[in-house]
Amino acid sequence: MKAVIYRAFGAAKDVLSVEEIATPAPGPGEVLVRVAFSGVNPSDVKARAGSRPGVTKPPFPEIAPHSDGAGVIEAVGAGVDPARVGERVWLWNGQWQRALGTCAEFIALPEAQAVRLPEAVSLEVGAVLGIPGLTAAQCVFGGGDVAGKTVLISGGAGTVGHLAVQLASWGGATVIATGSPKDFDKMRKAGAAQVLDYHSENLAADILAANGGMPVDAAVEVEFGTNIAVLAEVMAPNGRVAIYGSAKDMAPTIPFGPILFKALTLDVVLIYILPEAERAAAIARLHGALDEGALEVPVGQVFAPEDAAKAHEAVEAGGRDGAVLIAF
Repeated sequence: MKAVIYRAFGAAKDVLSVEEIATPAPGPGEVLVRVAFSGVNPSDVKARAGSRPGVTKPPFPEIAPHSDGAGVIEAVGAGVDPARVGERVWLWNGQWQRALGTCAEFIALPEAQAVRLPEAVSLEVGAVLGIPGLTAAQCVFGGGDVAGKTVLISGGAGTVGHLAVQLASWGGATVIATGSPKDFDKMRKAGAAQVLDYHSENLAADILAANGGMPVDAAVEVEFGTNIAVLAEVMAPNGRVAIYGSAKDMAPTIPFGPILFKALTLDVVLIYILPEAERAAAIARLHGALDEGALEVPVGQVFAPEDAAKAHEAVEAGGRDGAVLIAF
């Protein structure tokens, strides 16, 4: 099969290559999926670059990157219902602790990691439901229902943030989203009741004013280190902050006093190791929103396997308007 491979950490253009490798066979409890689209996420490009904490060399001799994808089940292993052959599926954790991820024509993986795709949902959208979709769903609903609550979402125009705004609005929350002024319309269309400039020097006061002077019940945070002081000021007592990133400050100083006396829950979300019951709940939320037409999953760019390095560079550059995919 055709696969994008790397054997060393480095710049995408230096280490990624398209090669012919053996097509895997599904083992017991596994399915073989013919990949239509492979999703490229920031965590994938960081893994290829060697920037994950504590990792000094690739964990396998050769790696086909990417955890997300979508395609059609081609064959099944022992113990898997043969009726699954031909099923359209979306994939999660394709390359998590595994050598061969979704950036290949085929992938064999445990059948639970191949989720039946709702009939009205395209394979392109399916390739975005893994890391971005599940992260957004868990961040919004990991503390329970949000109906009647106010949810603050930072980076509301990013891939995860945009999905989180839609999911929170669908769930009955009042959404306050922060982002760049150029993205205000996008965030409003996604369901944000109030949109704010995240560069404001008075962001905490802006957030409270947007909520009628009241603190917010929950937050979805992409830059924890940068925004923790603001969160400590604007969160309601017993509020929950779902944290899925802190790239600009990976060693933040935490104002513990305000957090302590509000008894805030700091909920770090790493979707790769989400427990089974929580993952099932997040999948159900995603499918529920998709079934009701409440979730738009924009795809920004689609690359050929031979242009995988350009796909990685597009993700590294940031500021993309939608997901980045590789089509097989």
